[in-house]
Amino acid sequence: MSAMTASLAAIVPRSVKAMTQTYDTSTLPVVISTWDFGIAANAGAWQILSKGGRALDAIEAGARIPEADMKNHTVGRAGYPDRDGFVTLDACIMDELGNCGSVAAMEDIAHPISVARLVMEKTPHVMLVGDGARQFAVENGMKKEKLLTPESEKAWKEWLKKAEYKPVMNIENQMPGSKYNHDTIGMLAIDSKGNISGGCTTSGMAFKLHGRVGDSPIIGAGLYVDNEVGGATSTGVGEEVIRNVGSFLVVELMRQGYHPEDACKEAVNRIIKKKPDTAKNIQVGFLAINKKGEHGAYAIQKGFSYAVCNKEKQDLLIKGKSVY
Repeated sequence: MSAMTASLAAIVPRSVKAMTQTYDTSTLPVVISTWDFGIAANAGAWQILSKGGRALDAIEAGARIPEADMKNHTVGRAGYPDRDGFVTLDACIMDELGNCGSVAAMEDIAHPISVARLVMEKTPHVMLVGDGARQFAVENGMKKEKLLTPESEKAWKEWLKKAEYKPVMNIENQMPGSKYNHDTIGMLAIDSKGNISGGCTTSGMAFKLHGRVGDSPIIGAGLYVDNEVGGATSTGVGEEVIRNVGSFLVVELMRQGYHPEDACKEAVNRIIKKKPDTAKNIQVGFLAINKKGEHGAYAIQKGFSYAVCNKEKQDLLIKGKSVY
């Protein structure tokens, strides 16, 4: 190598170098998801990934599992309503090419992840909200249906007696039907070709203000994918994730060389640093995977878990580390 060549190599940005890197794909495919119910979602995704399918297709198929689960009051059609009794759903999806789609505050449509993909593939937009998202879904063949289930309505009416809004940390892993059940499933997958996609879907915080939207449908907050580097997703109190553009931050830290777990830890610490008193009483967790297929998570509070599915084991559940 000449002195000039060596000098040029030394100044090439890390992000450009990443474009020319090759990775071992023998450990692929792999899919990871937030929380215990991520095991079932991963199983749905694995049916596609194990046959050589695209990560994007796997993400949509996997996310539809908890969306359809009538015992899951944090995601999809059985989600708890807002304080006015409306079930509003949010979701986003992102592929290996940087394409993305999102829906927010959408009513009467049970599978927001699929509508988010339609937004990505059939419109020049990234996000549709409210009545417009519902109209678009129906126009594209999605079924309009009442989402407020008898069980969710009963929980809402019980909450109305006190009308005290106080999300409970890690409610996602408690018995279905618990009060204030709220949260997200975030998924990240790498297919056999080494391409990354991700998705995030939720019914939002139970008994939230009507019109409230958290981080889940926000590209860069609830989800971000960069096929040169990796992907990240978040869970917990979305307002704090949005303020820190959390998932984008995690991916950029991985670009700098951070291991996924360390990147998630740094993002969590940013949240704590900005609002230390608030952070003591809320849960936020990040989950990430890099281009090598290495994964990791970190949360503010104990109790966060994530599911992993690969060639070796399809139902692995890992306890995430935490600050407190």
